[in-house]
Amino acid sequence: MTKIFVPPIKSQGIKTKLVDWIKESSKKVKFERWVEPFMGTGVVAFNIQPQKALLCDNNPHLICFYKAIQDEKITPKIVRDFLNKEGLKLLQSNGEYYYEVRERFNKNHNSLDFLFLNRACFNGMIRFNQKGKFNVPFCKNPQRFAQSLVTKIVNQVENIAKIIKSNHYEFKCQDFQETLLETNQDDLIYADPPYIGRNTDYFDCWNEENEVILQQILSKSKHKFILSTWFSNKYRKNHYIFSIWKNYHIITKEHFYYVGAKENNRNIIYEALLSNVNISY
Repeated sequence: MTKIFVPPIKSQGIKTKLVDWIKESSKKVKFERWVEPFMGTGVVAFNIQPQKALLCDNNPHLICFYKAIQDEKITPKIVRDFLNKEGLKLLQSNGEYYYEVRERFNKNHNSLDFLFLNRACFNGMIRFNQKGKFNVPFCKNPQRFAQSLVTKIVNQVENIAKIIKSNHYEFKCQDFQETLLETNQDDLIYADPPYIGRNTDYFDCWNEENEVILQQILSKSKHKFILSTWFSNKYRKNHYIFSIWKNYHIITKEHFYYVGAKENNRNIIYEALLSNVNISY
């Protein structure tokens, strides 16, 4: 197994433990540019490390954060100084300072505040209300930004900065439909939409209409794509795989999601990769 580069931004649906699988599957496809309409944390692209990529998301805070790293407005030193300073305030306030930062972020949308909230909120969630306000509560650990975690985040920023600098990546905040209009036959589209029927961790809602539109655009364009979704869990199957996605190549992999500390909260799910090219290996 190759080294996995973990991005500084966390999310509940992050693909860290699936990166090797996705990477091996994508090796069968020839492409000149890697395109992601749903970049999320960027973990897949930063580990595939294509020379050229178009990385998009409709969450402006994710895009602004990575653009700031690309433009060197956010550096490892800046992150270390910021988290040390803000982490001390969090500790001295017994955690109450988190809500001051959250209120400040919802007014000013500062990328460093976004990083702070993402790493100090409950369960690493990225969630916004209907007014676009970040509304995840505090993780209830005033000592959250101990030196060990600060160093870990700084190293993550440094690793991602090197990857971005070594390649030609374009970051855009836009809807997935806009991104797909920019693709061509030399691209490989990696689509990781919110898991319909399961995922609420998204900047906007995702529903059946969105899923159908995505499938129709990918089908009509005939451009190469790989799509991540869920196949089944112990309770049910993803019926969209057997309806709108039934005519595509599919491979599956068992995966554990650890939600909570108790064993009975740990769920097995079968992940699926769908594609219009053969990705079996």
